[in-house]
Amino acid sequence: MSRDCGAKHRTEDGRRVGSLGAVVAPDGGAGGNMIRVKTWLDSWPVYRQLTGSDPFGRGKAARSKATEATVSRTATADRVLKSVCPFCAVGCAQNVYVKDEKIVQIEGDPDSPINRGRLCPKGSASKQLVTSPTRVTTVKYRRPYGTEWEDLDLDTAMEMIADRVLEARRKGWQEEDGGKRVNRTMGIASLGGATLDNEENYLMKKLYSALGAIQIENQARI
Repeated sequence: MSRDCGAKHRTEDGRRVGSLGAVVAPDGGAGGNMIRVKTWLDSWPVYRQLTGSDPFGRGKAARSKATEATVSRTATADRVLKSVCPFCAVGCAQNVYVKDEKIVQIEGDPDSPINRGRLCPKGSASKQLVTSPTRVTTVKYRRPYGTEWEDLDLDTAMEMIADRVLEARRKGWQEEDGGKRVNRTMGIASLGGATLDNEENYLMKKLYSALGAIQIENQARI
């Protein structure tokens, strides 16, 4: 074995670098051997267990340099937004972590009295609803008697919905019922979803009542 202990190349200042990446002493002697051996031992979890404060290898001794350098997605987020899980009627609160205007993580909100930071498997995977490559991002419309779906821009779709609401209101309008003035429409009904909060239900009630609708309910109360 050569005296440089496996040195393969030199640094810019002329020092030799060993096969394991350790810098060998200029004279290639015992100092170089010690540096190389120390570097190798420090990368060995068993050595860290025997010499450190983690004899059972359940903490720092078992962590590699790659693990030490790993940072969670929540730690690097630009901001955190509050949201509600879109699935069931429990209404679990969520923290939505955003970085570079993209959602990088969704977790339970520990400040919520409903779920106290917990999420079920579906709620924990709700990030896929917005980041999945298969997510539909356009309005799909199939015309009467049509066989194919077509894409519509959002403005066009909203105008079509408004036209249909007004038409249904007009067709189902009643001014009188049994000689009594009622001024109502029987062509519109509303059944709210269970994840709607009180404020959203309040606004829906005002909207539909202004349109003259009387069949207004919410699934959670039923």
